[in-house]
Amino acid sequence: MTYTSNIKNNLFRKENLFLLIFVLGIFFLDRISKKVILEKFNSQKYYINEYINLDLVWNTGIGFGLFSYTSAHAYNFLTIIIFLVITFLIFYALMSNLKDKIAISIIIGGASGNFYDRIIFNAVPDFIDLHIGNFHWFTFNVADIFITLGIILYIVLEFEKKKV
Repeated sequence: MTYTSNIKNNLFRKENLFLLIFVLGIFFLDRISKKVILEKFNSQKYYINEYINLDLVWNTGIGFGLFSYTSAHAYNFLTIIIFLVITFLIFYALMSNLKDKIAISIIIGGASGNFYDRIIFNAVPDFIDLHIGNFHWFTFNVADIFITLGIILYIVLEFEKKKV
């Protein structure tokens, strides 16, 4: 069986339909959260408690503001790399077992939300500001939470495989 026919056989499995719905659910949860923030908190900081603020920051880099560039060429190159990574993850998920598919789908859902923002806004709106006193963690969004959770789950699953 060739690699292409293997992808075709895996593509139309029932579990992939459920995972597609899962990815779309994460994507739309992220979209809704960002829509609310952009409409309600565009120019103000909202204090939830002494540890959490909602404060809109536009991120042109990747997670936690890494690789933020002012150059359009660098931004576009980074956006193409992100697109290629998401595409690779989709194909990798199709070939994976169910547990890995779940972890990878969580990553894809979050990454798709941030990728959408990169295309539409040329930046990603981050708005969750965690802090203790004057120490502030990087500002992030709902998509970043899912990307992080998916990566953690995938790492845990890999450790689980190594124990066996």
